[in-house]
Amino acid sequence: MANIYDNAYELEKALRNSEEFTALKDAYDKVMSDESSKQMFEDFRQTQMTLQQKQMQGEEISEEEVEKAQSVVQLVQQHPDISKLMEEEQRLNTVINEVSQIITKPLEDLYGTQDQEEQ
Repeated sequence: MANIYDNAYELEKALRNSEEFTALKDAYDKVMSDESSKQMFEDFRQTQMTLQQKQMQGEEISEEEVEKAQSVVQLVQQHPDISKLMEEEQRLNTVINEVSQIITKPLEDLYGTQDQEEQ
């Protein structure tokens, strides 16, 4: 029987070689190769992380922070290279979510069967 970790590493390798990952890497490299694009993208990511941290810690997000985040989002959405990067990231996330559903299917089947038997 194959080692489950060997299979996981094979899955990682397949993901790295996938069209979705390759397209994401190309888009990322393009953004990072231009200093103004890189700075704009890093500002966007920093804004996202700051707001996520505040949310996770239960802190209130001020109106000023919301407005700043909205303006940063609008700015990056207007930048074609960053917009493409975000689009490619979404495509890869879709693949990862689908793979995650496949991986967790045994648990869903197990617990789903128990739930059905109890009814």
